[in-house]
Parts: sequence; structure tokens; C-alpha cells
Amino acid sequence: MFAAMDMARATRLASLMAFCASALCLAGCNDQGGDPKAQIGPHPNLPDLKQYLIPPVHIAHVVGWKTDETPTVAQGLKIQALAKGLQHPRSLYVLPNGDVLVVESKSPNTQPIARPKDFVMSLVESWATSGGDTGASNRITLLRDANGDGVPQTQSVFLDHLHSPFGVALVGNDLYVADTDAIVRYPYKEGDTKITEAGTQLTELPGGPIDHHWTKSLVASPDGSLLYVGIGSNSNITENGMEAERDRAAIWQVDRATGRHRIFASGLRNPNGLSFEPQSGALWAVVNERDELGPDLVPDYMTSVKDGAFYGWPYSYYGQHVDPRVQPQRPDLVAKAIPPDYALSSHVAPLGLAFYTGSNLPEAYRGGAFVGEHGSWNRDPLNGYKVVFVPFSGGQPNGMAQDVVTGFLDNDNQSRGRPVGLAVDKSGALLIADDVGNTVWRVTSEGGG
Repeated sequence: MFAAMDMARATRLASLMAFCASALCLAGCNDQGGDPKAQIGPHPNLPDLKQYLIPPVHIAHVVGWKTDETPTVAQGLKIQALAKGLQHPRSLYVLPNGDVLVVESKSPNTQPIARPKDFVMSLVESWATSGGDTGASNRITLLRDANGDGVPQTQSVFLDHLHSPFGVALVGNDLYVADTDAIVRYPYKEGDTKITEAGTQLTELPGGPIDHHWTKSLVASPDGSLLYVGIGSNSNITENGMEAERDRAAIWQVDRATGRHRIFASGLRNPNGLSFEPQSGALWAVVNERDELGPDLVPDYMTSVKDGAFYGWPYSYYGQHVDPRVQPQRPDLVAKAIPPDYALSSHVAPLGLAFYTGSNLPEAYRGGAFVGEHGSWNRDPLNGYKVVFVPFSGGQPNGMAQDVVTGFLDNDNQSRGRPVGLAVDKSGALLIADDVGNTVWRVTSEGGG
């Protein structure tokens, strides 16, 4: 950014950024969060909101994993690296033959820099996600572990030269990749280790010139006729204007045959982890809620997604709790806003969701949901940075979230890694994409898998 500026301007800008970063740290030093467990479940504690001239920031400095370090797992489980040395692995997809696709991607860097806060937030993002940025990315890597021992015999580039990809879905011989600005279809035959043919665009997605929440989660309907794609907002709370939010903060339903789309559900600030719950058949998502209302507002959540429903953003949160920062207000929309099913606690940044129907892990995990929590940057103490398990019964959450994979923060609250997307491999092991540790982790039963 500085290369095109004269030295004096660059110096002034650097000073401004340093000042703002210092001010943000000071703003948050006495703004302690409460018990995060009080905000987990169907009825979270929602304290009075706070508004800030300068919002608090509390960043976990990235240190990465040492050679002999791994995350910590719950009793009865073990963990090992399936692949290391990747470049920002964000999401995972398991093909029918057991091959694992690892989506490696970098931000498209289209967030506008117009205010002092924007300079600081660009620094926050770079500090919070810098896990080594020296190699190729914006590609899909294939891992083939033919004998299921957790050691891939093949690791190769499957698809390259993508535009900040995230979601993947296979229907028949059509492989769909959700780049940040389009869903693209590629031909695939079982056993392929590389796709060389050019893709065909199915439908355009909201991308730049602003692309604040750029990850586009993707899932196919059980019958394969429809695709569902999560499209995050272009701001925290409409500070880039309502026009920048057109068709965003929503889940689209896309006709696979024609590419036509409609808004399936709206008011979802940043929906990810789109998955169908196996017992009820309902679509579920994890959602990153808004910031800058305090360390305990607003709880991020997981929810079933109802056709035509409105979930509040930007006008209200957790149902009909009005956000006074949004002007003009829309009481008509607030009156329609429905609360989500299950809170995950504030600022945990959930990005991955996987329902477990396998048999590798202990029986207590069967039928429930694993959630990958990328972790907070604006809360003291830090929150998230782990994979949790939410038990389900009758297609709905039934019980307290349990820590399953932790240790992504060290004893000094420095970040070794940050979990993002999740998947279950053909053997029933849980896979975790760690975009800061540049690793895919594999969790199995202790003594098995």
C-alpha cells in the first residue's frame, strides 16, 4: 500500500495507524467479559449493550506450532496432523472415494480503507491470521489416504488459480467451487487427482469492490437439485452503506440446472458451515454476529435456517433486541426477526460445522454437531479458539456445548493455530482445517482409527 505514496504521507499514515492501535488496546484494557458459559444454549444471557468511540481490541499474537506440539483433545480421543505446510487451509470436503479436498485461500483484500478504524482493523486481520504467507494459495489440495492410517500417500494440487475459494460441493460428476465472487462448476470423475479443464460459471456471487466477509460456504440439497450458499455482510453494522449490503447477510438458494437464485433466509450477518442435519433434514448454519457492543454482545450462534425467515441483522440481534446504531430503523423488520436456536457465546467466530454420523469416535458424539470456533479478536479474556461438540436429540441441540479440541492458544494466550472448517472422513475421523497453523488435524478414538 505504501509503495504508491510519497514518504511523508506514508510516515503520517504509519503514525496514525500506530496511534489508533494503541488507543484501541487502551480502550479495551478495563472492559472484561463475563463468564462465556452463561451465553451458551438456547437462552443466553444478554447484558446491556455498550457503545464505543473506539472499540476494544484484544489480539492473540500468532506463534504457530512447534514440531512436537499438537492440540489437546478430550478424553477417549487422539489427534495427529494429516497434512502440514499448507497455505491457509480454510475448508475441507471429503469425496465419495475418501479423498480429502483442502481449500487453501487468501482474502481478496477488498476491504475499504477510509477511516482510522479501517486502518486498525486491517492490521487486526493481518495480525490475527498471519500463519506464514510465503507459498501458493487460492487452490485446492488433494489428500489421498488409501489405507486410512492418517498418513496420506498422495498430496497434490487438485485445482489451482482460484479466486479466494471456500465452499465445495459434489453432485454426480459436477464439482462446484464457491469462489468469493462466483459459483464455478468443474467436471470430475471418481479417482481424479487433478482437474485441468476450465470451469463454467453457474452464478455470480456478491464480491468486490468491497468484500468484507468474503468466505462463501456451500452445500448441495440432499436430492442434488439445489445449492445453498452463505453470503456474509459487507460491514459490521452497515457502515459501508446499505447499497453495499445488497443480496448479502443471507443464504441464497441456487437452482443447479439454471443458476437462478433467490434469498432463502436473510438477516444472517455472516453464515458459514452450511450443513443438513441428518435426522430432521433441516438446513443449519453457524453465524458470526456483530461487534462493538461489548465483550458479551452479541453471541455468535448456530441455527436451523427456515425458508423466508429474517434473523435480525442489521436492525436487531437475537430476535428483537434493537441495535440503536442502525439508522434509519426498521421496526417492521424487527417485528419479524426470529431468535436463533443455540448461542455459542460472544465473539467465538464459528466458521465450521459438521454433524457426526460416523462410528469411529465414541458413541457420545454420534448424532451431534462439531463446531469450529476461529476465536475472538475483540474480547478480554479471549473466547473460542477451539472445536466444541453440541449434543443433539430429535434434530435439535440438547445440552451444553463441550470442549473437544483445545490448545490452539498457549499458556501466554498466543495463537498456535485457529480452527476453521470441519469434515468427517470416510473412516469416521473428524478433520479440522487450521488456517493459522497451516495444518489439517485428524481426530480419532484413542487406540483406534
